[in-house]
Amino acid sequence: MALVLVAGLAGVAGWGFQRVFETRALVPVAGVAAVVPVSLAALTRRWPLWAALAAQTVVWPLTVSATLFQAMTVAGVLPSASTAAELGQALVNSWRSLLTVILPAPGEPRLLTVPHLLVWLAALAGAELVLRSRARILPALPALAVFTIAVPLGVDGPGSVLPTAGVLVALVAALAVVRGEGGAPRSLAALPLAAVVGAAGLLLAPSLPVAREPFDPRTLVEEPPVARVDGVSPLDRVSAWLQVPTTPLFTVRAPRPHNWRLAVLDRYDGVRWTSSSRFRMTGGRVPPGPYRGAYETLDQQVTLEGLPGGWLPAADRPVSVSGVGVAVDESGTLLSAPSGAPGRTYRVSSSIPHPSAEQRRDASPAGGPGALPPKVEVFRSLAERVTRDARSPYQRASLLEHYLRTKLKYDVTSPPGHSLAVLDYFLRTTHRGTSEQFAASFALLARTLGLPSRVVVGFRPGTADGGAYHVLSGDVLAWAEIEFEGLGWLPFDPTPERGDARARHDVVGTEVKERERLAEQIQASPGTSTPSPSPPAVAHEDDARAAGAIAAAVAGAVLVLGYLVAVLAAPVLRRRRRRRGDPAERVRGAWSQACEDLGLAREPALTASEVAERAAALAGPEISPHITALADLSNYAEFAGRDIGPDAAEKAWRHSTEASTLASRATPRLRRLVRLLHPRALRRPRPPKARPREKESAQP
Repeated sequence: MALVLVAGLAGVAGWGFQRVFETRALVPVAGVAAVVPVSLAALTRRWPLWAALAAQTVVWPLTVSATLFQAMTVAGVLPSASTAAELGQALVNSWRSLLTVILPAPGEPRLLTVPHLLVWLAALAGAELVLRSRARILPALPALAVFTIAVPLGVDGPGSVLPTAGVLVALVAALAVVRGEGGAPRSLAALPLAAVVGAAGLLLAPSLPVAREPFDPRTLVEEPPVARVDGVSPLDRVSAWLQVPTTPLFTVRAPRPHNWRLAVLDRYDGVRWTSSSRFRMTGGRVPPGPYRGAYETLDQQVTLEGLPGGWLPAADRPVSVSGVGVAVDESGTLLSAPSGAPGRTYRVSSSIPHPSAEQRRDASPAGGPGALPPKVEVFRSLAERVTRDARSPYQRASLLEHYLRTKLKYDVTSPPGHSLAVLDYFLRTTHRGTSEQFAASFALLARTLGLPSRVVVGFRPGTADGGAYHVLSGDVLAWAEIEFEGLGWLPFDPTPERGDARARHDVVGTEVKERERLAEQIQASPGTSTPSPSPPAVAHEDDARAAGAIAAAVAGAVLVLGYLVAVLAAPVLRRRRRRRGDPAERVRGAWSQACEDLGLAREPALTASEVAERAAALAGPEISPHITALADLSNYAEFAGRDIGPDAAEKAWRHSTEASTLASRATPRLRRLVRLLHPRALRRPRPPKARPREKESAQP
């Protein structure tokens, strides 16, 4: 029964990773890692501890290879060289990967190796403690240690671990009852008490300070950069795609058309718009944006064709992705890892915000406008002149959009580029450009007005055919976005409509008309004031700190588990060793065991009488007959040698056991626990000589 509870504790502790991995990936791993080591420990319970641990060391890599790395094994079980290499990489690097991936983490074998190893160690340590010691609760400590590691790893993940904590408390209580002295009937009667203890833990856990402000170890780890497979900015490709407009790029199956977002560029140095995003690997979940209002969900199935680079198109703000390994940034931009290939299909679900007209009318800019290159006075002058009648930040953006859409012309033959010189030539001389120049100009003009802006590169919906939208290179479109407080980034399309816009299901025309109507309403509304620009954005704190701290913490936990196993197993092994050998050695072993249990093993100068006096002072006079008889037997064995019989050895161990029991009952629990876990338990003691003061001649 205790072994079953230990396996359950280890499995439930592994379930503490539920916020790190999805259920279907975690359950089989935790189940196997909890059951196999306990079963193996039961089979090897009569082996020496070192042999049992050696068997576990051999079986664990075999189990991992047969379950997590089966595709790399020989005959489905035996690990190959590639399996060993992958397993080694997993043990070294997967800790850092778990701390940098967006949760839930993908169910990759190298990542699942972490909970597999921890649950295995917890089950192994708990089972050996059950089989080789009489401790009641100590077998549960390894599982609790694993749960303590799992909780902070999943602090950023979905769901709650409180129910799991309640089940753990109940199992610990059940283990304490089962390991008690009441036997099975008392154990069954105490199960309701264990359930009550678990429920109390579940209710009290939310009130703990650590539950209100959980520690997030991810703040200590610097996220590794995600390698981009294409160094060319999508904005630089706009003109090239427009020159060859019939190249199939991808197909989207969706219930309605939408502009497909490809990349977000938020940094402008006067020459190019680039991205400063930091991408993080994800198992499919995309963190939500700041907007919490009304929205609609759009499910898409995207099939890549001729789209270059690693950027993956999706409508607006993706919330989940499946079918491809991706990294995401704060804007929700998807980056394939590895790069997308023709024919690859993935599914993505997007959230399309629908803020109300009142929300947009009253919106304030979120943060500062972002960095501007020098010598932008001419752009600021133009922006202020165009928006001089605006009465709100949203109306400023709408007037800029209206000016660019109505005063300038769309011309696919315009030269590429979006440097300051090109934009100045575009705005003041040619008045003709592609969406590259329109979007870049809008974002730059908005920043001169104090509005936080960025450029988005994507595609129009494409040509509809049988429920799918076929997107060609000629559908490329760049637009701009402005960030408002509480609304997130709202799109603005300053590019004039093309002649075939209606035929190609452009969705921006209606949105632009809606924004223009709202701008007119704001202008006609009396008493509408212009909010002050928001203060500059607060610089992000540099969270680059040593990842070794977490690895050291995990290594420390493993060392603690190893120490517990060693310090608890050492006395058990000594007792078993003392019961071996010829009768004389067994008698001397019984005396040594009694002295150790009395806490006198480090005082070899004591005589038998002094040992008896110490024992009586500790456990009362009832222990004296056992110590005296044991001292006589030990003295006889010391001087009579091989003449002593087996019956004397059994008698000596009975006296030793009785003396140890009486000493244990008389010793406070805390002192017993300290003595049990003290490092000196690992050293071999030198017990007192059982030499009485009187002349020894007694025959046992």
